[in-house]
Amino acid sequence: MAQDIRELMKQKPSREPSLPAGHEARFEARLGAAFGSEKPTTGKKPIFLWMKVAAIAIVMIALGTFGYNSLTKENGTNNFVEAESPIKDTETKANEKLLRLADISPELKKAEGLLLAGINMQIASLEITPDNKDVIDGYMEQLSILDEEYASLGEELANNPSEEIINAMFDNLKMRMSLLMKLKNKLKELKNQTDEQINSIEV
Repeated sequence: MAQDIRELMKQKPSREPSLPAGHEARFEARLGAAFGSEKPTTGKKPIFLWMKVAAIAIVMIALGTFGYNSLTKENGTNNFVEAESPIKDTETKANEKLLRLADISPELKKAEGLLLAGINMQIASLEITPDNKDVIDGYMEQLSILDEEYASLGEELANNPSEEIINAMFDNLKMRMSLLMKLKNKLKELKNQTDEQINSIEV
């Protein structure tokens, strides 16, 4: 019986369903009418993407700066031990002849903006307590030294642009970020030690 079915299938011509003429054109016309005929604009997407990235970087830098300022001010006084003044001095002195990575190319501007935003976010998220204030002050002094070096690298870049200086500036930003990550880990250790001491006293 299996052979009979095979023979019947061979004898019967296979008929595939065919669509009426013009079906595809009518379908595309209906789609165009329902959803509008949108053609991809490849030229506008990269510009729009850059605008999004720039807007996000600006917002993150603004939030980081605002958070940092609100954390460092307590009734009009600074919580840190004079670690901020060298940064302000170098910024005002070097502003005229300082060249930033953002001034060189859009790609470097994006990378510098993201790193600076990350640094500012890390600084803004620090919780200052009497127990960890000395530790934070020490790290902030190291950050101010790195900031001074970054400003001097910016001056060198303005006088003699080279790839080595650009790499050194990126290394400086990465060192600041890793220093802040070490500070975060140190603060976690201090908090855990304090919690353990409190628990041992309660027991």
